[in-house]
Amino acid sequence: MMGNIVGWVEIPVTDIERAAAFYSTVLQREVPIYDVQVRRTAMLTSEMQSVGASLTETEGFVPGSQGPLVYLEANNDLDGMLRRVEEAGGVVVQPRSEMDDFGFYGIFQDTEGNTLAFFQMK
Repeated sequence: MMGNIVGWVEIPVTDIERAAAFYSTVLQREVPIYDVQVRRTAMLTSEMQSVGASLTETEGFVPGSQGPLVYLEANNDLDGMLRRVEEAGGVVVQPRSEMDDFGFYGIFQDTEGNTLAFFQMK
C-alpha cells in the first residue's frame, strides 16, 4: 500500500509561545506546546489522519525563507487565513492567486521568519 510521500513537517521557530499564538490565531485551533527531550514543540493538530506538522524550538534549527515551500490546507477559508496572518503579526508575501485548474494559494511569512503557503482546492 502506498501512502503519503511526506509523513511529518517540522517548522523551526525561535519563540515557541509567539509562534503557537500566531498559528492558533491564523488556523483558529488550539496549538498545544510540549517539552520533548531537548526541544520544545507545538502541535498543529488535524482532525484527519494525514500528514502532520509541528512548530519546533531547538538549538541549531533556524527559521528562514530558503528551502522547501510547505503548503498548509486552507479548508475553504484562504481569504480568512491570509487576513488573520496579518492580524497576528505575519506578512502576506503573495495574496490569493490561482493555480491553473487546481485551486488557489497564498504565500505568507510567519512571526518567526518562515515562508509558508496556504492552498485551497477549487
